Amino acid sequence: MRALLIYPRYPETFWSFRHALPFVGKKAAYPPLGLLTVASLLPKSWEKKLVDLNVRDLTPDDVSWADVVLISAMDVQESSARSLISSLKERGVKIVAGGPLFSSRWEEFPQVDHLVIGEGEGLVQRMARDLEEGRAEKIYRQERPVSLEESPVPDWSLVNLNDYSSLGVQFSRGCPYDCEFCDVTALFGRHVRTKRASQILAELDLIYDMGWRGGVFFVDDNLIGNRRAVKEELLPSLISWMEEKNYPFEFITQVSINVADDDELLSLLHRANFDELFIGIESPEEESLRSAGKTVNLNRDITRAVRKLQRRGFLVHGGFIVGFDTDTPSVFDRLIDFIDSAGIPVAMVGLLNAPRGTKLYARLKKEGRLLTEISGDNTDFSLNFLPVMDLETLISGYQRVVKTLYSPERFVRRTISCLKNLSPRFRKKTRLAWRDVRAFLLTTVSMGLSERWRRHYWKLLTWAAMKRPIFFPLSVKLLIYGYHLEKVFSSREAPVRT
Repeated sequence: MRALLIYPRYPETFWSFRHALPFVGKKAAYPPLGLLTVASLLPKSWEKKLVDLNVRDLTPDDVSWADVVLISAMDVQESSARSLISSLKERGVKIVAGGPLFSSRWEEFPQVDHLVIGEGEGLVQRMARDLEEGRAEKIYRQERPVSLEESPVPDWSLVNLNDYSSLGVQFSRGCPYDCEFCDVTALFGRHVRTKRASQILAELDLIYDMGWRGGVFFVDDNLIGNRRAVKEELLPSLISWMEEKNYPFEFITQVSINVADDDELLSLLHRANFDELFIGIESPEEESLRSAGKTVNLNRDITRAVRKLQRRGFLVHGGFIVGFDTDTPSVFDRLIDFIDSAGIPVAMVGLLNAPRGTKLYARLKKEGRLLTEISGDNTDFSLNFLPVMDLETLISGYQRVVKTLYSPERFVRRTISCLKNLSPRFRKKTRLAWRDVRAFLLTTVSMGLSERWRRHYWKLLTWAAMKRPIFFPLSVKLLIYGYHLEKVFSSREAPVRT
């Protein structure tokens, strides 16, 4: 059989990095790791083709070639996924769909012929066998968490690596914490399952042999959720591999704030060349953290923890939420002040929403406050429930937060604060890469000459060149992030409500 795997398009969001990608000559931020893994689960005898709609458009020839189309999507890709499904059905194509969007809301997609609900390992093979034999079922549901030791190396041959700014690997699924607003445990459970370290090295070997050099994102929702496996198995193996290969990759991942409590773990992450950590900080308000079940963030000085991580050489990105039931109008100024004082240049601030499957969704539904399903974009000024805070106050306060934080002046001031505290990392002799020169030249035109950015752009680069020249390329990279953030929020306004 001939299988066409399609990844729907992302809208303009914080995570799309659409305004940043032209500076680095890339078409999309990350490849569809889930679909690449699904491709490896399909029979080896099948012909396979992958179209990432974030990279190129779907053509009639693509569709006519296929016997079956497989789609995977997250909530934020819903609009693109629905449009895609409708156009495929007009062509009479058989559709299989899976991933977070379809796993949580499968009943909303009657046009899909076959649905894979939950993790794909085991299910995809059975579904493919049934398709070949002409007896495929409507629904294939994973009843229990799978062993990740069954997960294959993704089929990277289906994409052009150079289309992406960073590649991805996954070591674990699940999270030991059970925050009320988060659907990770609904999708993957609280027991954190991991691959063998040898599986990760096999994945890295493949992309290394294909010529990739640059960023690799460990997409785990919390890489240190199974701390023993990370410290005793993954990181020691990764350190040896990186030393042998002369550090070809810079790793990025997501962790909980308690990573700052473990100096041995920080040392291992440093030696393995983890450069950037995304941490769900959520709120400076202890009461909001407590009510949301974010217990790991309680009873600690989070600013001090962030500053410690910076001094250990980790660039910290933060995730934040406003709209908790316990939030008051004072939260907006407190959040701005906290992010500034912690020196977090890239701060993803979103409005609280309730994904299906979360404790928050169940509670709000019981209270009669649930309005609709989430859009998947927590920065589009939408809520899918009735908040406790006056709605106008919440929306206008959120708008003020993002407009303030992502203004060129505030962003550059925060970046300098971060770089003053950040420790340099020396892994190998480096030379200026063409991508760095390209990024600098393009930012000079787009930012260095623009009325809105010009003064702040040159302020940061002059400071970096004179005070911390080791961070000059990083300063350019952060300016690109800032440009993207400012563009995203300058192009959208809070909706007018009556």
